[in-house]
Amino acid sequence: MLSLWVYMIYCCVGYCSTVPNLTYSSVRRHENDAATDNRDSSLGASRDLLNNENELDSRGDEWDEVRSEAKAVDDGAMSGFLNETESKKLPQAIIIGVKKGGTRALLEFLRLHPDIRAVGAEPHFFDRNYDKGLEWYRELMPKSSEDQLTMEKTPSYFVTREVPSRIYSMSKDTKLIVVMARVQDFLGLRRVVTEKYFHFNPTKGFPCLKRPEVNAKPHCLGKTKGRTHPNIDPQVVQTLRDFYKPFNRKFYKMTGHDFGWD
Repeated sequence: MLSLWVYMIYCCVGYCSTVPNLTYSSVRRHENDAATDNRDSSLGASRDLLNNENELDSRGDEWDEVRSEAKAVDDGAMSGFLNETESKKLPQAIIIGVKKGGTRALLEFLRLHPDIRAVGAEPHFFDRNYDKGLEWYRELMPKSSEDQLTMEKTPSYFVTREVPSRIYSMSKDTKLIVVMARVQDFLGLRRVVTEKYFHFNPTKGFPCLKRPEVNAKPHCLGKTKGRTHPNIDPQVVQTLRDFYKPFNRKFYKMTGHDFGWD
């Protein structure tokens, strides 16, 4: 009988010693499942945000760019991470165009500025997602403090007829940016982004961005940026200049500035 009791105690101890491992394994499995669900949900939301069938600037190999941009913004915002006064605000400035005019580069240059917070991907709210409402739009924006300017960029706004009135309905004070001007002056920003924020990449042939205050690795624009321009017949170029000349003159008069494009 004594031998039987000893054997039962031995078996019980041996079995019990495995219980924590089984529980831990079960917990880890649930955690992994939850992480997978969250990741899939996050990717689904991002795909919805970047559902731009005709926008090369925000699809395909731009995914790596968007992810690295998000990390760069997070790194720059760590000092205000615990600031309870930060909140999500509708943008006070929007880069509306033009397509392939350097809007991505401009956005990245502006995001180096400590007074700017901007969403990296193109929301396409005022042209494709307007029916989702302003609260949906606000949730896409990064958190910012009262003194920071919230921005986004979607170049197709420039060619969408309904966009101006829709933006005006949101706020008549929102500044619209078309790439061709001294944007820091237009936005009233203090001049803090200098040559120390740029690192020339000989392979790409143009400067990449860096944050000297955190000694971060330089962040370059995606593979679709900095492509070599094709050679165009001079006669074709002259034909285009003649065609656009009256429109350029009208634009010079409207802005009060001659850009010398003729």
